[in-house]
Amino acid sequence: MLNFTLIKIFFKKLRKTLFSNSFNTIISLLLIVITYLFCLNTFKWLIYNANWEVITSNLPLYAFGSFPADERWRPAAWLISLLVLSLVTLFGPKWKWLHKNLLIAWASTIPLGLYLLYGGIGLSPIMSRHWGGLTLTILLTVCSSILSLPLGIILALCRQSSIPLIQKLSSIYIDVMRAIPLIAVLFFGQLLIPLFLPVGIEIDRVWRAIFAFTLFVSAYIAEDIRGGLQSIPNTQIEAANSLGLNQYQIIQLILIPQALRIALPALTNQSIGLFQNTSLMAILGLVELLGVGRSILANPEFIGEYIEVYVWLACVYWSVCTIMAVLARYLEKRMTINQANF
Repeated sequence: MLNFTLIKIFFKKLRKTLFSNSFNTIISLLLIVITYLFCLNTFKWLIYNANWEVITSNLPLYAFGSFPADERWRPAAWLISLLVLSLVTLFGPKWKWLHKNLLIAWASTIPLGLYLLYGGIGLSPIMSRHWGGLTLTILLTVCSSILSLPLGIILALCRQSSIPLIQKLSSIYIDVMRAIPLIAVLFFGQLLIPLFLPVGIEIDRVWRAIFAFTLFVSAYIAEDIRGGLQSIPNTQIEAANSLGLNQYQIIQLILIPQALRIALPALTNQSIGLFQNTSLMAILGLVELLGVGRSILANPEFIGEYIEVYVWLACVYWSVCTIMAVLARYLEKRMTINQANF
């Protein structure tokens, strides 16, 4: 009886919203017909007309690039560990020891991924030119995000500094990096950095890409953190000074935790944007997720299957970005609860 009442209320509100007068009725019916036809044709193409063989026959390439076939269990194990850790973070048991160690577990995925991809003790070495697909995209995103966050915090604090030289230098760096297109920074990382290195010293092209992304994203993160710092009332700093806390303790215990919590939605946008911007590396020779799609379309067997490939890539990007957004919302909720308990 209760469900029937709720349904009745829902349809009453729907009718009041969409069909309140003749003009709204015409517009609503027109939009409903257009939406119906669009969905009908889309599902018809997805089920009957699309050739999904270009996807199903190349799934290992999308996931691992040209990683040796007998060693693909290594990037697969890393991707599965990230997925399992995401599920545990969102839906795992509410054990205190588990929540305390989640940060350590997430931090350990980076050395684990580098060990599995590069090789080392007990594993045969694999050159980075064989990396690719979703594995390389996630590696670029995670490493660049982790490196750019502390650099962005330092830049934000320097821009708030009372020392004119430090404040001016950080401001110049942030303004210059925000005025340069990302593709130019990536070209600098891939093509110009080797020219400045001494003879005999070479940096792996994956790390050159991570370095370029870090330099670029840290400038935007610095502004997000600075916005969080400016929203903290000066009364908190005055109270900390009255308690005898020094400047380092004020930054560590009061300013940074609150600034991170306030800036978390903006930082999430930066991470999602960074994940999407890794597709630019396809122009510079790294065969990440989009680069794999382009290389497959160059195969004479799959010429003309553009729509299927890009629909599949859009679904993969959407899935990963959604997981990142959900994890960020969970983290924001946890930080809000912890602050309330504190």
